[in-house]
Amino acid sequence: MPLDLKQKALENFLRYVKIDTQANPKSDETPSSKKQFDLANILVKELNALGLSDVSIDDNCYVMATLPTATGKSSPAVGFIAHMDTAPDASGANVKPQIYENYQGQDLDYPGDSSLKLTVAENPELKTCIGHTIVTTDGTTLLGADDKAGIAAIMTMLEYFKENPNAPHPTIKICFTPDEEIGRGTKFFDIEKFGADFAYTIDGSLPGEINKETFSADSATVTIKGKNIHPGSAKNIMVNSMRALSEVIAKLPQNMAPETTEGYEPFIHPHELSGTVEESSCLMLFRGFDDETLVKEKEILEGIITEVKARYPNAEFELKVEPSYRNMKEGCLKVPQVLDILEEAAKEAGANPYWAPIRGGTDGSGLTAKGLPCPNIYHGGSNFHSRTEWLSADFLAMTVQTLINMAKLIN
Repeated sequence: MPLDLKQKALENFLRYVKIDTQANPKSDETPSSKKQFDLANILVKELNALGLSDVSIDDNCYVMATLPTATGKSSPAVGFIAHMDTAPDASGANVKPQIYENYQGQDLDYPGDSSLKLTVAENPELKTCIGHTIVTTDGTTLLGADDKAGIAAIMTMLEYFKENPNAPHPTIKICFTPDEEIGRGTKFFDIEKFGADFAYTIDGSLPGEINKETFSADSATVTIKGKNIHPGSAKNIMVNSMRALSEVIAKLPQNMAPETTEGYEPFIHPHELSGTVEESSCLMLFRGFDDETLVKEKEILEGIITEVKARYPNAEFELKVEPSYRNMKEGCLKVPQVLDILEEAAKEAGANPYWAPIRGGTDGSGLTAKGLPCPNIYHGGSNFHSRTEWLSADFLAMTVQTLINMAKLIN
């Protein structure tokens, strides 16, 4: 019986999402959470069972493998990459997938949290999923489609080629990475060992959005030190760092917030906050599509800090800005044939592809900067990093077909 791409991809996906791989941004180790090895070790076993060569896992939790060319023809080696970790924004433990077959366009409830609802009004893409199999969570965790749908798509593609040994394909290089969600997915990525001429991350959203450009990103930490004393005798002595920091946040431009921007519009995003009277800090995300925008965002924040500091002369203010990743557009445009292959494969899969900027980053951002061109492909999920994350199994199968098509085109 021919491999049922939808059923097999869904089975793989449901197996992977039940493994907790949440990244830990407070850890300096790689992987940031040892539990990422739980999924990595399973993938190693599965890759070996599929007969891939050069299957390996290193101390930093990078899994690599090779599917040798089917024909022996000389052709470029293509890489397919997905990340194993899930975002820190919501729990990835004890995921309980909810499966809705033959979806008919209705709003969906969450059995684990009656206050949540997946609505078509907020998710108009659901209108394109009539008749599909939809997977959500029970409302208590994220789903993990980001990026276990990408892993499932790659593994299902490999199963297809095992069952169809005469199907043409080039040498295929596989890598599953840790810690992408905290910006460290390429930190210890060994490009030479990987051995691909070019690669694709399967870390997108719904078909047919395909990506050759991402945000450029910096992180900015504002730390304010005040002075604490018993509030009963605080007059003219206490310096409340939380009040000062709240003023900094309040003065951020409203037209540069994630909730008011789209497309190519940049944002400054207060992402994490902690504080006491004596010391408070806020991690902010700078996002834009070029370095000049990041410089401007830093200047805006510096101006706000100067203004607030004048109101709190006895407080200490510190701003620390660190680079996160850069737009991969320039590197991808140097290899137009890599983009053409993806676009043609997506057309053949029926995805009606279009190029769109990623308002975020992927491992492809870092890899392209290191010399490995790496556009990004959809995988059929949406609402990432949240408890309302969902996946279309039909779109996941379309992703698998796209990968198969790409392999045939490259060969």
